[in-house]
Amino acid sequence: MSSIDTKVLVPAGALGIPYDRAALAKGLEASPDLIAIDGGSTDSGPHYLGTGTSKYSRSATKADWAELMAARATAGIPLLIGTAGTCGSDSAVDWMLDITLEIARERGEHLKIATMKSGQDSNAITEAFEAGRLTALDAAPAIDTDIIRDTSNIVALAGIEQIQAALDTGAEIIIAGRATDTAVIAALPIARGCHRGAAWHGAKVAECGALATTNPNSGVILMTFDDSGFVIEPMAENAAATPYTVSAHMLYENADPFILHEPGGYLDVSEARYTALNERMARVEGSKWHDTRPYTVKLEAARHVGYQTVSMVMVRDGHYRAHVEEWVAALEASFARKAVACQLEDVQLGIRIIGHSATLGALENAPGDCGEAGVMAIFTSPSQSRSTEAAKLLNPDLLHLPLTPHEPMPTFAFPFSPPEMERGALYEFCLHHTLTLDDPMSAFRLSITES
Repeated sequence: MSSIDTKVLVPAGALGIPYDRAALAKGLEASPDLIAIDGGSTDSGPHYLGTGTSKYSRSATKADWAELMAARATAGIPLLIGTAGTCGSDSAVDWMLDITLEIARERGEHLKIATMKSGQDSNAITEAFEAGRLTALDAAPAIDTDIIRDTSNIVALAGIEQIQAALDTGAEIIIAGRATDTAVIAALPIARGCHRGAAWHGAKVAECGALATTNPNSGVILMTFDDSGFVIEPMAENAAATPYTVSAHMLYENADPFILHEPGGYLDVSEARYTALNERMARVEGSKWHDTRPYTVKLEAARHVGYQTVSMVMVRDGHYRAHVEEWVAALEASFARKAVACQLEDVQLGIRIIGHSATLGALENAPGDCGEAGVMAIFTSPSQSRSTEAAKLLNPDLLHLPLTPHEPMPTFAFPFSPPEMERGALYEFCLHHTLTLDDPMSAFRLSITES
């Protein structure tokens, strides 16, 4: 083994996802150099970035984090979380810091805690846009200065440079704002001289904990990086990492299974070699890292775009299920007429047919009939009161609108009373761009807190 071997223990794919406690204990016995875990994702939509809040409960987050803080104390190594509080906003970092300080007080620990914030000022990003330092990624929405200034939160995704700066503070716990899932794992091995391609590739494999093994729910894996490759070893006894499970993970959340773009460059695994060391462990070599210039980081942002109210009705009548799309068209036509009459033209109506095509819409190709369909009407407008007023306007039609004027009046089933449910503020993602930086740290802020 190389003298620069670096071991990173990954307890789970994200803080808040269950993991095997016995496997964590086994991982600590292997003398890791770092415990690293991701804290969030955009998977659950823009609400959390828009509001700067976590999708996970505080109590569950505290319970899991307390266990990892205890593990850190046992091992005497740093504990690092990226994209703290699900969205990685500055307020989410503060939220995670508050939890950490609370646990430290309860444990009687005196800790050095580094926080790395990645929130961006909308005026500064507007200036960067006007200066040509923003580049649209594939499928990025159209933006202008008004949209940028209208954002509620903008974050930049930190890479290894920013995470390394946080580690260099000597803090026992590092709480990072929005970061790439891979950076929190790759930063230390690269800082210690391990193979850059292997570090980035291994970090990609490890980003979701045991997802790259035969038992994804076991959570805990140990990554060992050296000067030519990496080894992945699941800590649960009933889990194995194989060349198949490891190589397949490059398909996860990645448009190209061979190329992965990160701040400052890209990973190329087209010549990677996957070898089974035994029945449970796999080794990978041959991954390549390519630096790129200028240095860029990805931006994410969300903005408030209105308020929503939803109503749902359950349809079991076979005649109506067979013609549900026609019935929905009739609902839409009826609402359009009523909205004009009641001066609610600014309310947008969207209808999803649950059990029919709610997820894929026009792309749905699955055959069969589930026996019932839920017709969900979604009303969006600049105010909550107008969205709810519009929902009430459609209430009689959801309950009784006949498919054709010549049919008897039907009656369907509301699952709730009242059926109108106010969803509150609605947010949308509005930036999918990179930001060019002359200095990788210029968009990030480090601070130290002593508990």
